[in-house]
Amino acid sequence: MIAVAAVLLPLASVSEGDNYSDLPGPYCATRRGGCCYGRVDECSVPVLGTLCYCDDFCNETRSIDCCPDFMSFCLGLQPPLEIGSCYHNGLYYQFGETVKINCNLCKCQQAGNKVELLCEQNECLVEPEIILRINSGGHHFNWRASNYSIFWGRRLDEGISLRLGTLQPQKVVMRMRPVTPVYDPWRIPRSFDARNKWPGLIEGVRDQGWCGSSWALSTASVASDRFAVMSRGLEKVQLSAQHLLSCNNRGQRACQGGHLDRAWLFLRKFGVVDEPCYPYTATSGFLERCRLPKRSNLLTARCKPPAHPQTVLRTELYHMGPAYRLGSEQDIMYEIMESGPVQATMKVYQDFFLYRGGVYHRSDYGPQSVSGYHSVRIIGWGEDVTQREPIKYWVSVSCCYEFLAWSA
Repeated sequence: MIAVAAVLLPLASVSEGDNYSDLPGPYCATRRGGCCYGRVDECSVPVLGTLCYCDDFCNETRSIDCCPDFMSFCLGLQPPLEIGSCYHNGLYYQFGETVKINCNLCKCQQAGNKVELLCEQNECLVEPEIILRINSGGHHFNWRASNYSIFWGRRLDEGISLRLGTLQPQKVVMRMRPVTPVYDPWRIPRSFDARNKWPGLIEGVRDQGWCGSSWALSTASVASDRFAVMSRGLEKVQLSAQHLLSCNNRGQRACQGGHLDRAWLFLRKFGVVDEPCYPYTATSGFLERCRLPKRSNLLTARCKPPAHPQTVLRTELYHMGPAYRLGSEQDIMYEIMESGPVQATMKVYQDFFLYRGGVYHRSDYGPQSVSGYHSVRIIGWGEDVTQREPIKYWVSVSCCYEFLAWSA
């Protein structure tokens, strides 16, 4: 297998000037040169994709962009504890007060013979320590990590169940005999992007929201791309992922995940309508009941039939042929070059939710026993030649962002 990489992330990240008071350290304590006298703008360390500061300017201005451990580490100060209260990262909490720190609910309460801020011990989707370790890993990592505000404060198990959404392929699918196309391997270039070959015909990034629907969104997007490419733009259509989510319920779990082979079987047997007829409404995880009969057409479904300038008025739903498996990297490349993007499934761990840019490959940070499956579109490939040895990668689009990735 080769790698995958990312280019575009539409989600907002934490910016400079944000308050980091609820983030655990260490920060200043990680600097080799320690803290700095006066104002030294370079006296900083990474925090959530930006910087926090460790110079004396913090002491003079009490700026909110100082590192959480500035007072304790740089100045050696621990404020006197108010009677009956808890102190944590520069803030006091009254006895009985509750506060949410990242994804954990904390409460100032009695712990033995003292009062402490006791917190839940959930694994959070965003862990600042992992971001710091990846971004300070030098050439060991060829990608950058960052915090996304949409993920901050959510548990890791929520991300795995609600931001992915593909069930582990069944054994019968894994045993499918791959199709082996006949082609000249020397025709395959070192880099390719379907958007350049078919401008305006390849779908962009779609946000699935907090619904484990990557199985439906990636299937609908690949089918949409194929319709546009194979018709040479005469049937440029965005197919309805919501139709699959709400109506493809045999052996599927809707926002709790689905099997790709069953999604393609539904497309082949029953077909789907387009996005304007059945728009995506599952971003919050709420799923409406299927409102279309399985045996229907665009007229009985009360859809507005799309009229293409050079084709007759379409009345039938959009159907696809049978899905098939590809066996090698070059076969996948040839398929994309000839027919358009393909669908792939990847196993996702915690660090994938932190991806900001570069060529992604899984780190060893975070719990390795917690993972899920995610369906993506592969729209091209390339090589990163900035390293000692070129790194091959896939250009992929998931249901949140575009990324580049590799595998060893």
